[in-house]
Amino acid sequence: MKRKFFIKNMAASGSFLLASPLLFNACSNGTDDVIEETEDNEEEDSSTTIDLANSSYAELATVGGYVYKDNLIIIRASETQYVALSKICTHEQCTVDYDADTNQLPCYCHGSLFNISGGVINGPAKSNLKKYSVRVDGNNLIIS
Repeated sequence: MKRKFFIKNMAASGSFLLASPLLFNACSNGTDDVIEETEDNEEEDSSTTIDLANSSYAELATVGGYVYKDNLIIIRASETQYVALSKICTHEQCTVDYDADTNQLPCYCHGSLFNISGGVINGPAKSNLKKYSVRVDGNNLIIS
């Protein structure tokens, strides 16, 4: 390879690498990293509503019943308390189950075990399940 050819090709390659961020950002719509805010500067409401009258959620009529909704597991913990946790195990992202007899959430993929608050009882998971706040409004559960 001749020296002049090598230098010419390196200059052309270097120019392309320097210009590539400009070329690829030109395809962006400019809103990729923008968080939309409401008028009072709070993030938009990202709550989930469960209609307890809907037959899809009939399991929640009894204590110990549970259902899955999106990435959540919703548990009827007592006559007046509902618990909402991430259904995704923090070890390898398998779906956790609920055992009403022990009041624990086992992950059958690798043996992790969580308490009703989402805390790790035993691993291999090292992080707790994400816990969401739940409030009852008539026949609706509002999870946020």
